Parts: sequence; structure tokens; C-alpha cells
Amino acid sequence: MAERLMDLAEARIRDKGYAGFSFRDLAAEAGIRSASVHHHFPTKAKLAAAVAHRYAKRFLAAVEAKPDESPEDAINTYRAAVRKTIEHDGRMCLCGILGAEAGALAPEVTAEVQSFFRRCIEDLANRVGGADAMARAHHIIAALEGAMILARAYGDIGAFDQATSALSPSTTQQT
Repeated sequence: MAERLMDLAEARIRDKGYAGFSFRDLAAEAGIRSASVHHHFPTKAKLAAAVAHRYAKRFLAAVEAKPDESPEDAINTYRAAVRKTIEHDGRMCLCGILGAEAGALAPEVTAEVQSFFRRCIEDLANRVGGADAMARAHHIIAALEGAMILARAYGDIGAFDQATSALSPSTTQQT
């Protein structure tokens, strides 16, 4: 049941943000009482932190380095994973949407969001290499998250493709 509740919470957060769900909503959708949600997750913040942690683990596994990859391969791996996130169901990156709300989140949720971005940036910087690797990794992650916002606002994955087309010289447009 805890996994099901995290699935439901993740979908709602990715669609409407942290304020977009309540334990009552989750309980109704899962067909249980609100008290049962509290049994698995004592607070909304603990649930959101668990969801963010799980999301980060899943995302980082999806972008794991391949043997002998080039810097462009690493960038394209991140680009493809982020694109797939919004293309799949039109929803935002969980940590991206929570990051936008960081000033209003409980510390444990903010810590998970910061950890997600820190790990992505460090991983990408290591894989891209070079003197400006950290700055480049920050730029790439910021561009990917911003591209998701544009795609969602326009309701068009083409906006994502346009916004990310120059991230890597070998990036090709997808339709």
C-alpha cells in the first residue's frame, strides 16, 4: 500500500505541485481511510520526501553512464530521459516542480530535491569533463527543466525539442 500511495502522490505532485494533493485525496483514490495513509506516512512532508527520494533513484538509474560514452552521449542520455518524462504523460519532473516550490517546502523535502539536482549535476559534470564541466552541467540541467516548462505550457513536445536542440552538437530533433 505504501508504494501505491507514493505512486498516487507522485502523479499529483508532478501534475499540480506539492499543494495539489492531500492525504484525504490519496485515501479516496486508494480506497482506504485517511488514517491508513498516516499509518504509512506520518506527515505529508515525509511522504513527499519519500516520493522525491524514489524518483531520484529511478531517474539516476535511467541516466546511468554507458561504457565508452562521449560527453555528447551523456548529454543526450539526460536529454532523452527528461524528454521521456514529459512525453510519457505530460507531467513535469517531480524534483523540478518541487524545486520551484522549495521556499514553501518542509526541510526534508527540500533536502531530497537538492540532493537530486546535486547528484545529477555532479554526475553530468563528471561525464562531460573539461575545465567548465560544472558550469556546463548546471546549464544543461537548467535548460532541460526549463524546456519541460515550455513544453507543458505550450502542450507541445516540440517546444522541448527546440529549447534543447543546441545542448550538444550531435543532438538531433525528435518528432
